[in-house]
Amino acid sequence: MLIKRPNDIKTSEITDEKIYHQRRAFLQTGSRAALAVAAGAAFPGLMFSNDAAAQIAALQFKKNARFSTDEKVNSLKDITRYNNFYEFGTDKTDPAKYAHTLKTDPWNVRVEGEVEKPADYQIEDLIKDSQLEERIYRLRCVEAWSMVIPWVGIPLSALIKRFKPTSKARYVEFTTLHDPKQMPGQKRGVLDWPYVEGLRMDEAMHPLTLLAVGLYGQVLPNQNGAPIRLVVPWKYGFKNIKSIVKIRFTETMPNTTWNLSGPQEYGFYANVNPEVDHPRWSQGRERRIGEFFKRKTDMFNGYEEQVASLYSGMDLRRHY
Repeated sequence: MLIKRPNDIKTSEITDEKIYHQRRAFLQTGSRAALAVAAGAAFPGLMFSNDAAAQIAALQFKKNARFSTDEKVNSLKDITRYNNFYEFGTDKTDPAKYAHTLKTDPWNVRVEGEVEKPADYQIEDLIKDSQLEERIYRLRCVEAWSMVIPWVGIPLSALIKRFKPTSKARYVEFTTLHDPKQMPGQKRGVLDWPYVEGLRMDEAMHPLTLLAVGLYGQVLPNQNGAPIRLVVPWKYGFKNIKSIVKIRFTETMPNTTWNLSGPQEYGFYANVNPEVDHPRWSQGRERRIGEFFKRKTDMFNGYEEQVASLYSGMDLRRHY
């Protein structure tokens, strides 16, 4: 069974105990300089967002077992050193090498469009009144690889309610930072920058949809989408936009980056569907990073029971 009940998930299945020991050490350290040294020693080679060590003490969260998978989580090394983040390069190892150039403090997110409360929000203001949760989600990429990641974030629905969308708001559009000086991959024309993604309003409001600000109990490393990113676990990885600077509510379906780049390969919905092959490879099987053998791909990435009703009556081969 993919989703566990709150009373039968083991602590050991959620986060490596060593990570929590490191976190307690951070909390006991008084100065920012000492925190930074501790962070570097604990996670050598990781590129955390600016002043991340000082932020760690504020990253308090509860574990949400209701929405968590019972599968073994990937290691922190796997999650932070094998990434798709074309803003820093097209190779899977490029983000970990080059994302140190990203400056995430301060960070504002502009909210606009069909809402009653449009404004520029500092990231601290977005999350200050919300309970951070740790949820263990599967992430499935269209290239047929997958991971299991312990995200920390807040339900997107909680923020949407605060923004008060109008009756015309049917879609939510997200935009990544566009700054080639900070994101050297944007100097290449591999995509039409800035990166844009979108959800239908009911998808955005679904309780599984998360805005993540951390993983493995720590603030997001730059290469994983710092300081704030989208996590929609039943969709392919390219739908989970990183380093968000704008959220726009629209009446019409937004034009999304990969759909514009390859409309025959990347549809707007991007739901994990093993019955619909990518034009260049099968989606029927996947390789979990860290494992040798492939495994069967589950419909909606294993979240069919929770989300299939969103697409009732739709042709999932045409609306891919």
